[in-house]
Amino acid sequence: MKPEYLSAEEALSVVQSGHRVFIQGSAATPLTLTRALAARAPELKQVELVALSTFGNMGLPVAAHPDSFYINSLFVSANVREAVNGEQGDYIPVFLSEISRLFDRGILPLDVALVHVSPPDKHGYCSLGVSVDVARSAVKNAKHVIAQVNPKMPRTLGDGLVHMRELHTLVTCNDPLPECSYAGESSEVERQIGKHVASLIEDGATLQMGIGTVPDAVLHELKGHRDLGVHTEMFSDGVVELLQRGVITNRFKRKHRRKVVASFAFGSQWLYDFIDDNPGFAFLEADYVNDPDVIRKNPKVAAINSAIEIDITGQVCADSIGTMQYSGVGGQMDFMRGAALSEGGKPIIAMPSTTHRGDSRIVPFLKQGAGVVTTRAHVHYVVTEFGVAYLFGKNLKQRAYALLNIAHPNHRNALEEEIFHRFGKP
Repeated sequence: MKPEYLSAEEALSVVQSGHRVFIQGSAATPLTLTRALAARAPELKQVELVALSTFGNMGLPVAAHPDSFYINSLFVSANVREAVNGEQGDYIPVFLSEISRLFDRGILPLDVALVHVSPPDKHGYCSLGVSVDVARSAVKNAKHVIAQVNPKMPRTLGDGLVHMRELHTLVTCNDPLPECSYAGESSEVERQIGKHVASLIEDGATLQMGIGTVPDAVLHELKGHRDLGVHTEMFSDGVVELLQRGVITNRFKRKHRRKVVASFAFGSQWLYDFIDDNPGFAFLEADYVNDPDVIRKNPKVAAINSAIEIDITGQVCADSIGTMQYSGVGGQMDFMRGAALSEGGKPIIAMPSTTHRGDSRIVPFLKQGAGVVTTRAHVHYVVTEFGVAYLFGKNLKQRAYALLNIAHPNHRNALEEEIFHRFGKP
């Protein structure tokens, strides 16, 4: 049955009190739909909103209408952080590779899914565009799917192709996608981290990295490498630049050779134009992309992830600041484990040695209430601007002193006292 084209207000009338509503995330956050949903706040009660990281002003008056909406977040982004850490929301700790199971198994049954797609092609297929990740599973499992149809959404190839018969209601829009670019913004500290990480990456390696000034600095330092591949949950502009330079060829990957594999993308309009209808990219579901058994099949996987803080035994907190939920587990553990199991693979935690306030990120103990995203048994390489600490196979004392060597000099004396008190001399 062919879906109807309705106004956003008409389409959102299907949402009722007590419903659980999925919202597609990243640069595909369907803002036209979320704002229309927000307009119904006075008449709705206890509508649960489930999403990965969402971008932009969704217009949801959570604070003003605390009984209307509740945000049950799968990864905390800036626009929902206040609600999640207050009484209008909460966070579900879950690996990105396992989120689809929550929908597939009915653990989080979905009443309505709000998604953002490209216009249908001549065969009736729309594309979930820059955010396939768990959105494909949401479309499959939701009782009612409302799609925001946007000619500015890139048509990406892979799992994100959705036939119109899978959609119930269509709403037209012409919204520009959120943009982000970190090109040229890396500090000297981040450039030093980039150089250290790049020194660990061999020609022919398969890359996983996120977005930000540190990943951008790493990509900048890889311009002299050859035949790199990409299998990553997400990517940004820096990957495209290395593709155009011929640094990324994907020729030695064993899974999806000669294609960049990802689950979602976020960057500039240049990136969105480049990936549009480009067969060199495969946008696949996160339960596959982030499966450690799939990741490990590629050669020399270099998984580059960040941390908020790391204790002297190697425990990594990457999602919270004490009891405040800052982000989420995401795919860090998926790729850290997959890289460790890959032939010649290198799981890497890369971070500045201090916070913006000058506090050490290498600490004797994680803050009270902080979550451990990556266990000390999974950590191999830790990189700061002061060098590389290799922890695999080292005992607790050896790890502590290795991390001391890459801590900021301003904090080494205090750290050394703590290490000596706990473990004794090196």
